[in-house]
Amino acid sequence: MDEEIDAQKDRIMADETTREVYRALREIQDRHTYFLLAAVGAALGLAVSQTQGKAIAWSQLPLGLAALNWGLSFFCGCRHLAYVGSTIYGNADLLQIQAGVHPRVGQHPQMIAAAESGVRSALETNASRANRYGHWQFRLFVAGALFYIAWHVLGMYLIRIGRAVAT
Repeated sequence: MDEEIDAQKDRIMADETTREVYRALREIQDRHTYFLLAAVGAALGLAVSQTQGKAIAWSQLPLGLAALNWGLSFFCGCRHLAYVGSTIYGNADLLQIQAGVHPRVGQHPQMIAAAESGVRSALETNASRANRYGHWQFRLFVAGALFYIAWHVLGMYLIRIGRAVAT
C-alpha cells in the first residue's frame, strides 16, 4: 500500500515538474517574441527619425526594404502570439474534454473521442503555424537589420565617391 502511495506521489511530482518546465519554456518564448516586437518598433522609429526632412532617393531603397522586413517581422510576431494563445486555449479545452467536464461535450464516450480528435488536429495546426510565424519573425528582423547596414554602407560609399547623399 505504501509503495502505491509513493508511486502516486512520484507521478504527481513528475507532472508538477513537467508543468513547471513547460511554464518556464513558454515564458522564455514569450519574452523572446516581445523582445523582438519591441526591437522592431525601436528600429522603425530610428529609421523614421534618420530620414525625417530628407528627400526620397534611390539610395534609400535598402532602408525601405529594412522597414518592410521589420514591418513584416512585427506582423509575424503578432500572428505568432495569436496562434500561441489559440493553442493554449485549445489545450485547456482538451483537458476539459478528457475529464468529461466540457460543457458542449459532456461525458459521452463517442462525443469525447470525436471532440478530442478535432481539438488535437486544431492544436497541431495552430502549433505549427505559431512555430512558423515565430521563425519568420526572427528571420525578417535579421533581414531588416542587414538591409539597414547595407543602407549605411551605401551612404558611406556615395559620400566617398562624392555623390550627394539623400540618406
